[in-house]
Amino acid sequence: MSTTELAPAAGPRAPRGAPARGARAAGSRAAVSRAAAAGASAAGPVLAGRPAAAAADLLARSRAGLAAAWAAPTPEERYVAAHLAGLRAGAAVLAVRGRPRRGVGLGVWQVLPRVAPELEDAALRLAAGARRRAAVEAGRTGVVTAQDAEEHLREAEAFAGAVAAVLGLPVALPLPLPAAGAVTVGAGR
Repeated sequence: MSTTELAPAAGPRAPRGAPARGARAAGSRAAVSRAAAAGASAAGPVLAGRPAAAAADLLARSRAGLAAAWAAPTPEERYVAAHLAGLRAGAAVLAVRGRPRRGVGLGVWQVLPRVAPELEDAALRLAAGARRRAAVEAGRTGVVTAQDAEEHLREAEAFAGAVAAVLGLPVALPLPLPAAGAVTVGAGR
């Protein structure tokens, strides 16, 4: 095996057992946990080479996007930032596993179920938000509520965590925000 391939996880793959496609919040966390368990052993798969570096970079950018989403002042900005963070996490999988030849010209959400079936349900939930994201980016108002934005953000966080686990990369929370009254390095007085 070359150093640019994903080494298979030790032991058999867990059965998918995913919830119905319309499942939300509670079901999404369980599906993501199953996806993470299916894709990686306790030690996780071994990544090396350029695909691993690209995946790690995309996952870091996804986490930074999640932190920005939590800090965004409006539900619309939160929703868009969360969606873009989810896309970057999905792109991390494609960086390692590649794109099928028949998937040329398709987006991340269309290709991801083919190359990472263990992430299909979570990816489909995030993909369902693409039209809302496009509407917000086109300037439409009233498309996203605060609750919609928070749900989408939580799903994007869970998806990024599942991607990290499937790829055997460290699962980390978004960058912590400074505590109220905390002095940051380089901040003026």
